Amino acid sequence: MLRLLKKFRPIDWFFACVVVAFVVGQVYFDLKLPEYTSKIITQMIDPTKTSRDIWATGGKMILICLANIGCTICIGFLATRIATHFSKRLRLEVFKKVESFSLEEMSEFETASLITRTTNDIQQVQMAYGMSLRMLIAAPITAVWAILKIKNTSVILSLSVGAAILALFVLIAIVMAVVMPRFKKIQILTDKLNDVTRENLTGLRVVRAYDAEEYQQNKFETANTNLTKNNLIANRIMGLLMPAMSMVMAGISLIVYWVGAYQINQAKVSYPDLQAFASYSMQVLMSLMMVAMLTVMIPRAAVSAKRILEVLDTKNKITDPLVKETIDGETSLEFRNVTFNYPNGEHPVVEDISFDVKAGETLAIIGSTGAGKTTIMNMIPRFYDTTKGDVLVNGKNVKNYSKHDLRNVIGYVPQKRFLFAGTVKSNIGFGNQNMTDEEMKNAAHIAAADEFIEQMDEKYESHIAQGGKNVSGGQMQRLCIARAIASKPKIYLFDDSFSALDYKTDKLVRSRLKEITSDSVVVIVAQRIGTIKDADKIVVLDDGKVVGYGKHEELLANCSVYKEIALSQLSKEELGL
Repeated sequence: MLRLLKKFRPIDWFFACVVVAFVVGQVYFDLKLPEYTSKIITQMIDPTKTSRDIWATGGKMILICLANIGCTICIGFLATRIATHFSKRLRLEVFKKVESFSLEEMSEFETASLITRTTNDIQQVQMAYGMSLRMLIAAPITAVWAILKIKNTSVILSLSVGAAILALFVLIAIVMAVVMPRFKKIQILTDKLNDVTRENLTGLRVVRAYDAEEYQQNKFETANTNLTKNNLIANRIMGLLMPAMSMVMAGISLIVYWVGAYQINQAKVSYPDLQAFASYSMQVLMSLMMVAMLTVMIPRAAVSAKRILEVLDTKNKITDPLVKETIDGETSLEFRNVTFNYPNGEHPVVEDISFDVKAGETLAIIGSTGAGKTTIMNMIPRFYDTTKGDVLVNGKNVKNYSKHDLRNVIGYVPQKRFLFAGTVKSNIGFGNQNMTDEEMKNAAHIAAADEFIEQMDEKYESHIAQGGKNVSGGQMQRLCIARAIASKPKIYLFDDSFSALDYKTDKLVRSRLKEITSDSVVVIVAQRIGTIKDADKIVVLDDGKVVGYGKHEELLANCSVYKEIALSQLSKEELGL
């Protein structure tokens, strides 16, 4: 938690100092009240004092109480302001950090865990900082100040209070030692519960299709029960803390008055002094109770802070170069002896891949499942960097460009299509915020998406559910293609992006694309021969290696792997063999 304090701004430290000033004022007024109580008692038993004297002292007590209330309100307002604004900035910083992750860093954290760290963990830290500003400063000041005021009253009374303080410290230490491991486990189990919940919601169709509701319920019940058990154990232990402290406080009150009665009988302590001593000793114990309340929050907050810092401290594997080159010149794409191995992978996924595509050309990549097609696509926008070899865009290594500039010239349609919650218009214009209505309609027309958009009730303003749950697979795919077209890229990447389209629509979209890509590079990953046979160049992959490279007719004649794939989909007559 202390490391997170480095993220406080100067204005936060200024307000924290103001809070400290108000806390000192609050403690001062708190400790003034017993003096006036003692004074009133003395005036009541003093025959020389009148009711006017008592009222005057009581009026001063009221003013002190009002000042105390004012300090308390200011402390609450400022402490809350500091903590909430800090958590807002911390959430944004974590979100930005996660957005900067490459796919390699993303694989180190589960999605559910990142959600928990961005929400629940930061909430824990916010509450701890807010309470600490109020209590952590007030408690020691109150305790020390009160002890200084009562230290000369009576040795026996002071020793009794000291014994109570020692007992409370031992109690707090025991509780901390027991619950800290539990709190760590609770956060991990919260991640697990969120993970199971998210998995069930995102995979709802599969759950329904396989009638696996009971299996998923049992899975959730297991995660839920584990979290509940650990929460119960931790909270029961913490629940024992407050009654135990209340018992100690009640016991010390009894001891103070019991011992004080003997001291009064022996004329060693006066009754007003005993009353003041009792009040101050309660202040000391109340300070320790405040510390005990913080022991409930700080252990969880410390665990949460550590989890937040794990995200913030993660080193980005893919970074921008110190000297960034500009993307200019004629568009081209080249792979030069590229080999890639996933982190902790035993063998390269793709090995010694080489090809080149110039402006106006279309490159197609085909191969069996797991041959490395998507991996090749991921290296072009630098979702991953090559293990060996170079990926060149416009004749320069992609590592020499900033990620923003590089991805700004790429229109990417991933294999796992995704639409965002919003409208048809907001989804098509996702990569081009300045898109005009004419550009939007043109992109939709090229992607053959205008056919179904025009039939929607609100057309381009029609609602799209998160993940595109309210449109079909083919409609979603066409909207994703339209999104890539609307960004006006120099390089189009289609990763199995025509698989949900029928042959007629597939051919229509590709023919319309051909009309607008005369100065662009197009790379298509596909499984259908019909989708790629008109490409200018075709790369055939097998087990991560290039086994064929050329045009459709050349590969039919020279590449057995390509011919085998082609014959599995089309007849010899259709292939012209």
